[in-house]
Amino acid sequence: MSAIADRYWLVRNKVADAADHVGRFPSEVTIVGVTKNVGVEEVRLAMAAGMCDFGENRVQEFVGKQALFPDARWHFVGTLQTNKVKDVVGRAHLIHSVDSLRLLETIDKKAFQAGVVQALLLQFNIAGEQTKHGFSSSQASEMLAAAAEFENVRVRGLMTMAPFGSPQEARKVFLELRNLRDSVCARTSNGVELEELSMGMTNDYCEAVEEGSTIVRIGRAIFGK
Repeated sequence: MSAIADRYWLVRNKVADAADHVGRFPSEVTIVGVTKNVGVEEVRLAMAAGMCDFGENRVQEFVGKQALFPDARWHFVGTLQTNKVKDVVGRAHLIHSVDSLRLLETIDKKAFQAGVVQALLLQFNIAGEQTKHGFSSSQASEMLAAAAEFENVRVRGLMTMAPFGSPQEARKVFLELRNLRDSVCARTSNGVELEELSMGMTNDYCEAVEEGSTIVRIGRAIFGK
């Protein structure tokens, strides 16, 4: 068994323990292995260990790895510029980082041209950090209403990044995103479900799972880099 396989199964076990602790099923949580600065052989080892979902931050790397491993589900998790959207739409199982109306419009346009409906998440900057992208909580209803007007995108949920530091401080951010999702769904009558919450990384994924995360984005804890 490879070191990557060992680390992957350790993460899986920790996710299962966190889910059990709050009465959730471990199967409710998808582990996305983030392959930033990770080579092809390491991706191959992770797939051999049973990993199905991978995420990339950079478009060029995303396109190359998705072409090499088309049987995996590839998520785009980095900042996406509008001029690179065409390279991601139709290739990404899920785009996690939609942080502006302009980007949403561009994804819809390129998805229409490609003849696909692109699944995506709206990114929220819950902590209000200047260094991070994302909508404010007050924009949630407005952005979901705007997204509902597009025919070639499907908003499947919300994403956030917690500040680096204390896992307990991160927990507050995760709880706020979950509450935001629940509040928006309760106020909306158009069948919005927002079943996915993408939150939690190497330093805080157990807290994220306990607060309702359905997707954790793990790089270093699996790949060691």
